[in-house]
Amino acid sequence: MAENTTNQRVAIVHDWLTGMRGGEKVLEQIVRLFPDAPIYTLFHLKGSVSEELERRSIHTSFLQKLPFLERRYRHYLPLFPRAIESFDLAGYDLVVSTSHCVAKGIIVGAETRHLCYCHTPMRYVWDQQRIYFPKSNSPLALTRDALLSRLRRWDRKTAHRPTQYLANSSFVQERIKKYYDRESSVLAPPVDVDFFTPPDATSHRHHLLCVAALNAYKKVDLAISAAAELDLPLVIVGRGPDQAQLQEQARSLGHQTVDFRSGIPATELRELYRHAIAFVQPGIEDFGIAAAESLACGTPVVAAAEGGVLDIVEHRSEGILYDSKDRVKGLMEAIQGVKRLHFDPRQAAHRAQRFSENAFTSQLQSAIAALRT
Repeated sequence: MAENTTNQRVAIVHDWLTGMRGGEKVLEQIVRLFPDAPIYTLFHLKGSVSEELERRSIHTSFLQKLPFLERRYRHYLPLFPRAIESFDLAGYDLVVSTSHCVAKGIIVGAETRHLCYCHTPMRYVWDQQRIYFPKSNSPLALTRDALLSRLRRWDRKTAHRPTQYLANSSFVQERIKKYYDRESSVLAPPVDVDFFTPPDATSHRHHLLCVAALNAYKKVDLAISAAAELDLPLVIVGRGPDQAQLQEQARSLGHQTVDFRSGIPATELRELYRHAIAFVQPGIEDFGIAAAESLACGTPVVAAAEGGVLDIVEHRSEGILYDSKDRVKGLMEAIQGVKRLHFDPRQAAHRAQRFSENAFTSQLQSAIAALRT
């Protein structure tokens, strides 16, 4: 526990609670430092996160009462700034936010210190807007783009609100500087390296593995195409709006060994890592916690050579990083190149220790202490 938690009032802010992804794993580590701190979030789908988070005092915004929230919360995006600003956090000494959308824009008291752990500036209003929202001249699209422009202005205008930023990777650190004109320190997300470990004996490796949300910017379609061309089994762990489209792609390619899974226990995921030929990441990730988990399990990574993976994988030692412009061809060549690596599973797992939960907690405590100086 942080040494100063008994002497100050602390609040934790998170964008929303709808499932256990990388951001929620970071949140779990933060709440352990502050066992009495409430969580403020735009909305919470009860039962969607871990028991540890469900047990906390969770305060939601007015969005919680809007209709069809569970299935259509993304449609309420234009209301997110107003909702995050509706909380009254004036009585707190310290606010810790974890933000990939609007949490960094929380309004705090004049004397309150605000440490923002930034997973990324909002992708869909900055450099990836056209990936999420293809350009169109339809009246609906033009209205949408006007709303996104307004949200972009709000995001930039409120960039000064945190006292200090922590970025989850060097890639995000650069984006914070570019879009917010703020400096930040890098603190990689925590990986449970005590759980994600190599197998005791040499494992039989028989499939490619992709762990990702099933939406456009993850580029899971490239993994399906490459696996089909190489005639290799592919296991995809994740869920998202593009699942039906990706399943249809696999069927159309005649590739019978694409296995879609979601909601699996951690023990099953660990075995999938341990027995994979390679972990495949064709999309550009802000950090890429699954790539770090793969290395911790002693499995090489094949990834596009951009984004947070550059903080994780040493090229030709822990995997193959390929030019993202080469798309399927580059991915295929990288997968084939894994077979020629002098890859040491134990060494890879040892290097993954730098992402341990203890390392994360220690560095986070140091960042919080530095706010007082």
